[in-house]
Amino acid sequence: MASIIFSAKDIFEQEFGREVRGYSKVEVDEFLDDVIKDYETYAALVKSLRQEIADLKSELSSKPQVTTPQPDSIEVTSSTSVTNFDILKRLNRLEKEVFGKQILDNQDL
Repeated sequence: MASIIFSAKDIFEQEFGREVRGYSKVEVDEFLDDVIKDYETYAALVKSLRQEIADLKSELSSKPQVTTPQPDSIEVTSSTSVTNFDILKRLNRLEKEVFGKQILDNQDL
């Protein structure tokens, strides 16, 4: 990961040599003021995102681990969330057990 080279203070305190045909000092200062504002906004955003990552990691580690039911199990407890996909898989297995030969015969048609 690349490191940050300049701080907002470094940019603010940067001095440039002066020449006869140089850039307008006022324009350079105005531009650098805008760069400093953006840089401070960027640094604040990075800091808040790092804090959010740390908060989410601690929240994730403090939650109890939820165990998923075994694929062949059809018992559903109140603490287990069941998705439509799980229900469809179970229904498919049940249909195969009950109508096994009939389903295979219909698939050949």
